[in-house]
Amino acid sequence: MTMPHELRTDRLWLRRWIPADLAPFAALNADPRVTEYLPGPLSQAESDALVTRIETHFDEYGFGLWAMEIRQTAAFAGFIGLLVPRFESHFTPCVEIGWRLGSEHWGHGYATEGGRAVLAFGFEVLGLTEVVSFTVSENARSRRVMERIGMAHKASDDFDHPLLPDGHPLRRHVLYRIVREEEITT
Repeated sequence: MTMPHELRTDRLWLRRWIPADLAPFAALNADPRVTEYLPGPLSQAESDALVTRIETHFDEYGFGLWAMEIRQTAAFAGFIGLLVPRFESHFTPCVEIGWRLGSEHWGHGYATEGGRAVLAFGFEVLGLTEVVSFTVSENARSRRVMERIGMAHKASDDFDHPLLPDGHPLRRHVLYRIVREEEITT
């Protein structure tokens, strides 16, 4: 099966990465507002390496974190998509939905709009039965997006992120899940 290299919504174009995305992505990753709930800001080299890992994930799995562009302005806004986490926990193996937007694009519903399109792709095209998402409990913005796209949180699923050391203030994470609605046939 050939996977689409892009998704479009009314306002967004989710597409593969291009060289012109590197500079605005590095600026986004250096913004302390954007990285507040991440281990820290990224240098240009670290940000570029992340794009390389994202593109490698596309090549390996046929899906990944698409670059997000605002269709009306052609502005790069961040990323949204699906990925297979590179760690083991009680809920892995799994497919995660994730996003990271520049702070100037917050509050416009882009993550929710893109998230719904990505979930539809995951369930309808990839045939996934479940998608997860996770963040630190204090990240109210991301948690609201998770809830708006239909994901549910159970405290018993919360976990310590294994890629962060013991005692790290961001180690504890909340886990959200959404299960594909099965079609009822009679």
